[in-house]
Amino acid sequence: MTSAEIRRKFLEFFRAQGHQEVSSSPLVPADDPTLLFTNAGMVQFKRVFQGLERRPYTRAVTCQKCVRAGGKHNDLEQVGHTARHHTFFEMLGNFSFGDYFKQEAIAYAWEWVTGNDWLGIDPDRLYVTVHHTDDDARQLWRKVTGVSEKRIYGLGDEDNFWQMADTGPAGPNTEIYVDLRGIGDWKKGKADLTQDEFMKLQTGGALLEIWNLVFMQYDLQKDGSRSPLPAPSVDTGAGLERIAAVMQGVPSNFDTDLFAPIIERAVEVVGKKYERGPGGASYRVLADHARAVAFLLADGVYPSNEGRGYVLRRILRRAVRHAWLLGRREPTLVHLVHTVSGLMGSVYAELVQKRSHLESVTRAEEERFFDTIEGGLERLEQLQGAKTISGAEAFKL
Repeated sequence: MTSAEIRRKFLEFFRAQGHQEVSSSPLVPADDPTLLFTNAGMVQFKRVFQGLERRPYTRAVTCQKCVRAGGKHNDLEQVGHTARHHTFFEMLGNFSFGDYFKQEAIAYAWEWVTGNDWLGIDPDRLYVTVHHTDDDARQLWRKVTGVSEKRIYGLGDEDNFWQMADTGPAGPNTEIYVDLRGIGDWKKGKADLTQDEFMKLQTGGALLEIWNLVFMQYDLQKDGSRSPLPAPSVDTGAGLERIAAVMQGVPSNFDTDLFAPIIERAVEVVGKKYERGPGGASYRVLADHARAVAFLLADGVYPSNEGRGYVLRRILRRAVRHAWLLGRREPTLVHLVHTVSGLMGSVYAELVQKRSHLESVTRAEEERFFDTIEGGLERLEQLQGAKTISGAEAFKL
């Protein structure tokens, strides 16, 4: 199943359940100084959850552009070295604003994940976590879906309590995990796991979380207290990249149709073979960062030395460093940004409308950083043989 089909099926399913399809909000949050970037689907609905704003609908479904590269949720340094971390990603989500709550949220999620018209994942591959105090969610999983008690695990705040930031909407959550191991393992009696076995497999990556259902009940205050929200609501998030990896039967998000064409283009530009192991980290960094750069530039962020612009510059320069490690001494990322525009422009028109801007800014930033690197190397050569290097010189380098 292609990523485009997954995206389409998700929106189609929830529209049929009376949800209003809402376009992705920009990566720069409107009127929210607490966030650098939109990092979850619920960001554009934050004021609705808090009861400060009303919409002409009480159910919504989105495919939201997200970036996690700064602030509380920051995955930047892990990108390229793991199978799942990204700076830019798409989050599928359905939302209820005081309409339905736990029972319907669980029922919808289970139907979309296991239904033959949708993802059609075998229920024997699935496990569920709940907050250890949320007896309602535990009972509803058993009642609504028939999931065995042996496949439901109660965990603490670190795993099953979600909050967007230090303040704002929050609540206990329940998550769906899929077993990535071969079917032979299930037939050897591994279908039901103890909690220790579950945690070990989850930590090791054999069990992958594909959907997080948050039951929004609280508004976190600056003093750490939890005030009840005006109406219990639902906020869910399912990473498109993760689901694509499951549905396409590949071990890494970077092997999906969302990344493979970008990596293939990078190989053409660089001229060196791609390795799926640790040796391919630089290619994965380039593919990931090309997406983040394209979308951030399209949403009006410009490279600078402060705030959002500084984060974008860090992403750009990290990509250039990895291109340098691959032996490139000329702009590389600009070619991949072009590929991203072609790959995703049918869904996000801004990538096509602003393509020349994306490419010109990317190229200029790459050339500027190459000049910086070369200048530093020249100065380092001049300092060779010196017994000590002053603090001022070290800072310049």
